[in-house]
Amino acid sequence: MMSEWTSDELTRIANAEELEIASVRPDGTRRKPVTIWVARDDDSLYVRSVKGPSSAWFRGTQDRHEGRIRAGGIEKDVTFVNADHAIDEKVDAAYRAKYRRYAGSILNSVLTPQARSTTTKLVPRS
Repeated sequence: MMSEWTSDELTRIANAEELEIASVRPDGTRRKPVTIWVARDDDSLYVRSVKGPSSAWFRGTQDRHEGRIRAGGIEKDVTFVNADHAIDEKVDAAYRAKYRRYAGSILNSVLTPQARSTTTKLVPRS
């Protein structure tokens, strides 16, 4: 059974400028946290790797699909779920709305096919 974000958690994490993400290694230890952007669509939170699937932090999420995030004063264990790419347009729109003040080249780094291929849903673990 997957748990849900509370509305407070969703708001605080989605309103945070950045999110710290640390995946769990195969041996169960946590990697060093990396700072990335986070976007919200409805009751879901998504992250993407600017460098695509070759990024070390993204590869780490593929080992055990477990980790910990911190943003907006919330710290939570999560499951990393590879998102259905039917959601890509909505996640693009969420990133555009949240980070529109950044120069095009910076914002566009999360909108490339490479970055889109890594769209990951963050699901809280109870």
